[in-house]
Amino acid sequence: MVRIFPYAATQFASYEQYKVYLRKRFGSHHWTKLLAGSLAGMTAVLLTYPLDVIRARLAFQVAGEVIYTGVVDAFRVMITREGGFRALYKGIVPTMIGMAPYAGLSFYSFETLKAMMLEYFPEIFGRPCPDHEGDVVLVISAKLFCGGLAGALAQTISYPLDVARRKMQLALMLPESHKFSTWYTTILVVVQEHGIRHGLFRGLTLNYLKVTPMVAVSFSVYETMKQFLGLETWAES
Repeated sequence: MVRIFPYAATQFASYEQYKVYLRKRFGSHHWTKLLAGSLAGMTAVLLTYPLDVIRARLAFQVAGEVIYTGVVDAFRVMITREGGFRALYKGIVPTMIGMAPYAGLSFYSFETLKAMMLEYFPEIFGRPCPDHEGDVVLVISAKLFCGGLAGALAQTISYPLDVARRKMQLALMLPESHKFSTWYTTILVVVQEHGIRHGLFRGLTLNYLKVTPMVAVSFSVYETMKQFLGLETWAES
């Protein structure tokens, strides 16, 4: 919870800023939406990554082998004994590389699905916008569907890099940590030891059960708050 609040706030707020800037600079294109989403996700990761590393370390501990007593202690130990700020950003490269397509595709897919629903099926998935006469916005069920589908698509494409990120974050707690020194070698080791399906995509189905509803709710709240604040979220009928 300590990480997700600043992460989500930074991602959605920066997406709006990047989208406005790129639209003014290059016009409204498909690639500008994709790029705005990628930049937003990378910005959020850069600011909150140390909290993600600490969360992973705390979750990896087992009974009887407690290394960190809490968030503050984990931060202190990693800074003083495990390499300083470099330890807090261990695995940042595959995370950023994975976040670029994940966030970009999430936002782009959601925006595209929303536009298609409002253009071709406004009477089914849309309702009149209360603040802009003659315009329509998505109903809640359509927001949830678009968000969930966008999240599932983006997660499928970026999942192998997410596996590499987790391996690198936990590397210093493993005896064979040298095997996970870079994102490239980490992926090679995972493929050699477990294969592609059971290595790079292990746990993907379970991750769908977590990510799909989470992203669906996130985008629904995002769209609803934009409507509440009077920001652009409609399509002309």
